[in-house]
Amino acid sequence: MVKHIFSRIKHYLSVYQGIVITNFIESMNFRLHFFLLILMDLLFYISALASIHIIYNHVETIGVWNREQLLFFVAFMLGINQLTMTFVSEAYWRFPELIRTGDLDFILLKPIGAVFSVFFRYLRPGSMLNMIFTWGVIIYYGLILNLSVFDWCALPFLLVLGFLLQNAIEMVISCSMFWMLEGSGVNFVRMELQQLARWPDFIYNKIVSRILMTILPILLIGSAPIRFLFNANDWLPFLGMGLAILLFWGVLRFVWQLGLASYESASS
Repeated sequence: MVKHIFSRIKHYLSVYQGIVITNFIESMNFRLHFFLLILMDLLFYISALASIHIIYNHVETIGVWNREQLLFFVAFMLGINQLTMTFVSEAYWRFPELIRTGDLDFILLKPIGAVFSVFFRYLRPGSMLNMIFTWGVIIYYGLILNLSVFDWCALPFLLVLGFLLQNAIEMVISCSMFWMLEGSGVNFVRMELQQLARWPDFIYNKIVSRILMTILPILLIGSAPIRFLFNANDWLPFLGMGLAILLFWGVLRFVWQLGLASYESASS
């Protein structure tokens, strides 16, 4: 059993290695587009951090957090955004086209998981380079907050968990495209949910906060790991985050199969 699992992991890693190489070659053939994507992401990151500085020029604290704490939270969310922009963002926009044109047929015929092929096929190498910026600001504000050795060791793990939860939720939402004539509008719903998740849970009223921490747990993406870092006794949202990851990846498998059952190839 263990040997089979490692064999599958090795197989997927070898496939993904080919995907990475192909995407890098393609990106370097369009150098202006490559650098414009880097610039676009950097402008977004800088504006997100600058907006927090502007707010704190007028207030001392927001909820229970001071300037540096909220900036660290925003930097953490930018780290998750950078991972998403690098590894899956492009696929969300191409998915409705695959359904509409029938090109999804060719992916379904391949001897590898269709979800993997659809959502992890398109890499943005330019966004990958912006990891230098996002990790730079995470480290900078982490040093100001005097994070412990345990906190620093846990940070990469927490970033990956946030990435997994965000994209499990967004992939489930994206599966609604199976039942739409033109599914691109779903991507704007995803982006609005990202906007909600970029703020800590305590800025919302109790009803909205509970909904976004349980039913549609997008606030767990950032609030759960950061609250745990700031106070190890505040572990309940972090536990909820782990359960939400398992739940939504399970829901994704179910909804994906349901979508495929109703999918009618445009090429047939």
